[in-house]
Amino acid sequence: MTSQVFRFTPDQPPQICCEHLTERARALLGAHPFAAEMSEEQLASLLPEYLAMSQAFPYLQAGSQRDLIFDAMNQNRDLARDIEMTSVVANFICWDETGGYGQILRGGKAALPDILVTDKFHSNLLRKDASQLLGRPIRPNYSATTKRYLHSLYAGLSSKDPLVRCAYMVAFELHAADMIQSLWTTLVRTFKARPNDLEYFRSHVGGEDPAEKYHGEMTSRLIGELVPADRNDRFLSEFDRAYRLSLQWCRDLVPIASVHGDDQSEIEHCGRCHCGSVKFYVQAPRELSAVRCNCSICQMSGFVHLLVPGNKLRIESGEEFLTEYQFNKNIARHTFCRVCGVKPFYRPRSNPAGFSVNIRCLDNRTIERITMSEFDGKHWEQAFRSMHQDLESCNEHTTLE
Repeated sequence: MTSQVFRFTPDQPPQICCEHLTERARALLGAHPFAAEMSEEQLASLLPEYLAMSQAFPYLQAGSQRDLIFDAMNQNRDLARDIEMTSVVANFICWDETGGYGQILRGGKAALPDILVTDKFHSNLLRKDASQLLGRPIRPNYSATTKRYLHSLYAGLSSKDPLVRCAYMVAFELHAADMIQSLWTTLVRTFKARPNDLEYFRSHVGGEDPAEKYHGEMTSRLIGELVPADRNDRFLSEFDRAYRLSLQWCRDLVPIASVHGDDQSEIEHCGRCHCGSVKFYVQAPRELSAVRCNCSICQMSGFVHLLVPGNKLRIESGEEFLTEYQFNKNIARHTFCRVCGVKPFYRPRSNPAGFSVNIRCLDNRTIERITMSEFDGKHWEQAFRSMHQDLESCNEHTTLE
């Protein structure tokens, strides 16, 4: 995406602009999944999901300020300036997504009655492009994956914390520019289409003056207004989380089961301690297998185990806040946040090279289901030996078969 560098006020460090954030996301998360080689069948499956997102987004953005207004009404207080700013940006984005801004640009005030021609809604432009490519009409597919994503997106866009609201608005728009460009390129390549024939894509990221760059710059302008200089790190953390949310939805839409051979493809789950000083990511399936242990420390702390290899966990921030505790055999390394006392993960005795992650510390929006098993930690040696004997028996049985 091409964009101009935003001019920040003197107290706002210049590195947090839309160009920097886009480069940061690409460096951290790699190429967009929609840029991958895809067959016509894969794209035929993907496009109805994408249409569902495009159709729902302006309504979610429009409704995202609702609870903020009701909160002010219920408490009989004036609206904060941060609500005014995120509302006016959200209102414009909705106006643009439903074709109103384009109508006025083309016909001036006299074109206002034409906003009732909903063919110019961006989702309907996409519907037209997709139907043209596929040779048949399509309708939106609100699958479980897309509904889960849209609910999580709305939660961020409607947050009472202005920093979180800002991060989700900026992340959605900057990700959209990369997503639309990547999908446009892939559709043209796969269907051998002429780029300018696809109106939805051309209007967003095509031509010499694409509209999407202004969405990114407009939402990024909020950073200088809503993010104090001493909260830049927290904003970047929330931005990363919001950008990952949209990117993970795109990854989920690209069929990957055939690559892995099963339905256990992994995603990144976000985790944190209670106070948020320690934040981390763990790679694991959406359906998690958890272990509940009855040993003294697990019972007292309420720890629920997700066992992962050492390379599946990455600490995002707050490693300096971790403190260690050992007891008994001094093999397990129990790590706690020294600010709030919560143990988000640790090195277990059963696998000192790996991690046991506390499922209670993970963002449940990315968890589809948890299957729980019990471990008799009160009698650790006997239970551990029995567990490994069962595993060896299963392996021998599989080998014989």
